Amino acid sequence: MDTAKKENLNDKDIQLILGTLLRAGVILSMGIVLIGGIIFLIHHNGSITDYKVFKPELNNFSSITGIFRGVLSLQGDAIVQFGILMLIFTPIARIVFAIFSFLIERDYLYVLIGFIILAIITISLNGGLAH
Repeated sequence: MDTAKKENLNDKDIQLILGTLLRAGVILSMGIVLIGGIIFLIHHNGSITDYKVFKPELNNFSSITGIFRGVLSLQGDAIVQFGILMLIFTPIARIVFAIFSFLIERDYLYVLIGFIILAIITISLNGGLAH
C-alpha cells in the first residue's frame, strides 16, 4: 500500500513538472515575442508597409543561426522569430522530459514510443522526407 502511494505521488509530481514546463515555455515565448514586437515597432516607427507587393524580407532569418545572429544584434523581427522557436520547442522539451521520466520508471515501451515521436518531429522540422 505504501509503495502504491509513492508511485502515485511520483506520477503526480511528474505531471506537475510537465504541466509547469509547458506553462512556463508558453509564457516565456509569449514574453519574448512581445519584447521583440516592441523593439520592432520602435525601430520601424512611422514606416508604412505596402501590401500590394510581397517582399520576403525575412530571408536572413530562415535559419536558426540567422535568427540567433539577429537576436544578438537586437533586431525585433529576429527576436519575434526566436520567441516562436521557443514556442515550437516547448512541446519537444516535454517529450524529452517524458522520455527521461519513463526511463526512471523503467517503462521501456513508452521510451521507445517517445523516441519514435521525437524522430518524427525531427524529420518534419528538417523538411520532411520529400527533400
